[in-house]
Amino acid sequence: MSDQRPDPDQLLTRLNEEEVKARRGKLKIFFGASAGVGKTYAMLGAARQQLLAGVDVVIGVVETHGRMETEVMADGLECLPLRDVPYRDRSLKEFDLDGALARQPALILMDELAHSNVAGSRHSKRWQDVDELLAAGIDVYSTVNVQHLESLNDVVTGITGIRVWETVPDKVFDAADEVVLVDLPPDELLQRLQAGKVYLPNQAERAIRNFFRKGNLIALRELALRRTADRVDDQMLQYRRDQFVSPVWQTRDSLLACIGTGTGAEKVIRTTARVAGRLEAPWHAIYIETPNLQRLSEKSRHRILRNLKLAEELGAQTATLSGSEAGEVAIKYARDHNLAKIIVGRDHPRPWRPWYRSFADRIGQRAPDLDVLQVARSEVARESEKYGRENVDDSIFDQWPAYAKAALGCALAGFAAAAVFPIVDLPNIVMVFLLAVVLVSVRYGRGPGVLASFLSVAIFDFVFVPPRFSFAVTDVQYLMTFVVMLVVGLITGQLTAGSKYQAKVATRREQRVRSLYEMSRDLSGALMPEQIAEIGERFIVAEFGAKSAFLLTDDNDQLQTALPSANGLPAVDMGIAQWAFGHGEAAGQGTNTLAASPILYLPLKAPMRLRGVLALEMCHSDRLLIPEQRRLLDTFASLIAIALERVHYVDVAQNTTVQMESERLRNSVLSAISHDLRTPMSILVGLADSMFLTQPPPTGPQAEIARSLKEEALRVSGQVNNLLDMARLQAGRVELNRQWQPLEEVVVSALKTLERAFAQHQIKVSLDENLPLVNIDSVLMERVIYNLLENTVKYTPPGSLVDIGANVTEKSIEVWIDDNGPGLPAGKEEMIFKKFERGQPEGATRGVGLGLAICRAIVEAHGGEIHAENRPQGGARFMFSLPRGNPPLLDDEGVTADEGSR
Repeated sequence: MSDQRPDPDQLLTRLNEEEVKARRGKLKIFFGASAGVGKTYAMLGAARQQLLAGVDVVIGVVETHGRMETEVMADGLECLPLRDVPYRDRSLKEFDLDGALARQPALILMDELAHSNVAGSRHSKRWQDVDELLAAGIDVYSTVNVQHLESLNDVVTGITGIRVWETVPDKVFDAADEVVLVDLPPDELLQRLQAGKVYLPNQAERAIRNFFRKGNLIALRELALRRTADRVDDQMLQYRRDQFVSPVWQTRDSLLACIGTGTGAEKVIRTTARVAGRLEAPWHAIYIETPNLQRLSEKSRHRILRNLKLAEELGAQTATLSGSEAGEVAIKYARDHNLAKIIVGRDHPRPWRPWYRSFADRIGQRAPDLDVLQVARSEVARESEKYGRENVDDSIFDQWPAYAKAALGCALAGFAAAAVFPIVDLPNIVMVFLLAVVLVSVRYGRGPGVLASFLSVAIFDFVFVPPRFSFAVTDVQYLMTFVVMLVVGLITGQLTAGSKYQAKVATRREQRVRSLYEMSRDLSGALMPEQIAEIGERFIVAEFGAKSAFLLTDDNDQLQTALPSANGLPAVDMGIAQWAFGHGEAAGQGTNTLAASPILYLPLKAPMRLRGVLALEMCHSDRLLIPEQRRLLDTFASLIAIALERVHYVDVAQNTTVQMESERLRNSVLSAISHDLRTPMSILVGLADSMFLTQPPPTGPQAEIARSLKEEALRVSGQVNNLLDMARLQAGRVELNRQWQPLEEVVVSALKTLERAFAQHQIKVSLDENLPLVNIDSVLMERVIYNLLENTVKYTPPGSLVDIGANVTEKSIEVWIDDNGPGLPAGKEEMIFKKFERGQPEGATRGVGLGLAICRAIVEAHGGEIHAENRPQGGARFMFSLPRGNPPLLDDEGVTADEGSR
């Protein structure tokens, strides 16, 4: 009965999980093989039953696709209003998450769980909306097709030839409280499709030719059934664990291969893999290390590790377990994982041990509910029996110092007993020898402990039992003493050695857990990648004794050279590292890719993306074959990757905060300066103009001073206007007064404004004669062309040719301004469009560097793009494009239809 008691830690964990789960809403998914099987209809039917039961049911989103029977089912259910989301000059309807949270219904219907929300929504996916509803305690009904599951997306693509871009993570599907399979035979679905009950007639014909072929529907149906069965199997396994059910429920075929130390283990693995392949069943492979196997030869250990690696390659889930009795450990593992069939190698006969029972017999006796299959031994395995005995003999021979020390310990116990023999009775002498047996077992293990038991009895009989110094016994009662002494010594030695072994195993596990905890604790306080690399290197050296190199990514997701290391760097091959990074898979030593490399390359996989590669040069490469050690290494790499991602996003958040505050401060300063300077500049311009109105008017030098004063006042006033416009644009307070207007008028108006500035330049206008009307704010667009032309005048010498032109493409209208001046500074083609950036050093040319920034802001507000480049023949080119749109038609008098109606 003690074996049936639940583990207190597992019970506490389960209670905590149930408490968290009780606060969340319940998710019920109606799952089908394809569209048209009736998922939405079934969901609405279930919702109506809940409504009749008094549950507060509302419709969040239900897609009827024009199906009459579905619309009838939705009638009478409260429907939450959708919200309008602006998207590319249109307004789209989307689910109102805030409205649903404020309404707080008991149950909400959310059709098409894989739906992608419109850009600008709080969440990019509908399943994320559902997760927030569940967190608020609201129950949700939803629908999913098999092709929308992330893990099956590529499989469905291979079957149908059509890629489905909207997917749901499998964790969402697996975490659902209930999944209802809505199934429909392919023939009936095709009939519904032809009858127009799934799509409109013209769409249905195209769908039958492409996606809805009968073969596709059969394959999708099988995928849906299998995926549902896998989920039910996981639920069953979780229930068994929660309820601490011991017997195996043979609901599906599942196999467990037990690997031994002999050469026949490889045949067991391959046989199990073949059987699992035929049954399409999952299988596990385990190796159980008992105290008797602690001192295996190095060759035997290598063989075990190679067999475990072979099992992993063939698709098994592997584990290395420990225990005093292999049969009990195997049975417990099989029951914990609901594995109904155990496959073992057939034991070789042992005629010299008639009481011996094979491993299969011991499992069959202890677990009659499990099937035990024995794999026949090959000729090589039979011949290896001799090798097996020699291996044991070699093992004992290698341990001769331990046996010699055990004999010496018994001799010392004999001398100690002889020293106190005159003053103590024989029963107390027995205690001295039992103490020696315990000490030898603790120090040297099981075999030396057995030897110490026999030697202790022999020494006690020869030295202390009368007649002394003889193995003869005058009193028959001493025979009972010898037997009891031997049995107690053997049992004590066995228990002591077993306890030592269990303590050793527990110490190893505790050490691994402590290393993970300490590493997580240290990584949580790291603030730079260099600190993370130093922490990771320290723990890798401590746990694996390996040299390590961290190859992290830069801002462009390119691998950089390894960070410096205090313990020296391994000879990293960047080609292999780049392969591991590009494919997201381990490469090098101990893997199936470039296994000849002496270095193991592990990609650092974080939740969002890869953060680099960890290169390891192992001193003992065999440690990579041990499943527990490899899982520990993978966990280390995962913790390091998560820490790197945390540091990255902390840095991004800090930089973003600084930029936002800097931008806010800059806009505030711009706004304040522009408002404080605009009025004085306007007054100064007016005073300069009034000087020419005085009587008598200024002449000679006075007139020249007045004109210079006016020009400088106008220039500074223009700079102030730029500051004010930039502040308004950045604050988003400028509303476009867009109208359909000819672009030619805007260009001509800008050229007239700059007529005096272009007095020493050659102007060429190359506008396409077929330019259509453009939907623009003519005042702001004139400002763009004015700033671009003014910038050209400032940075080109007198006599330069300036060419302004425009042409029409399929989707846009492109405008360019070319010059044959010195061109743009190399590498600053993009920088010059930032605020306060200038093409030449300070003082060389007047201006504060806002003109081009204003141009970009205005063009982007119109939905266009602007860029600059150096021309191959010399000079610079500024080009911007505007959306072409659908301009209205002109009547014979050149008036648009809209204007005529007004």
